[in-house]
Amino acid sequence: MKVMIRRSPESGLSIYVPKKDLEEPVVETEHEGLWGGWIRIANGWVLDLPEMAADTRLPVTVNARKRGEED
Repeated sequence: MKVMIRRSPESGLSIYVPKKDLEEPVVETEHEGLWGGWIRIANGWVLDLPEMAADTRLPVTVNARKRGEED
C-alpha cells in the first residue's frame, strides 16, 4: 500500500494512508534509521518499509507492506 511518511515538530514521525484516509504517529521502529525494517503506528499496524538511503528527505511516499496481509 502507498503511504506518505513525514516528520513534524509536534508529533515526530507520522504516516498517512490515502486509501484509508488514516493518519497515525509512528510509535516504534525496528532500526534507529527508518528504512529497511518495520514500523509500528499508534493504531497497532506493523508496516514493512523498503530499503532507501539514510538521507532520504521527508515527506516521501513509499510502498509499504502491512504485516499479516498478503497481496
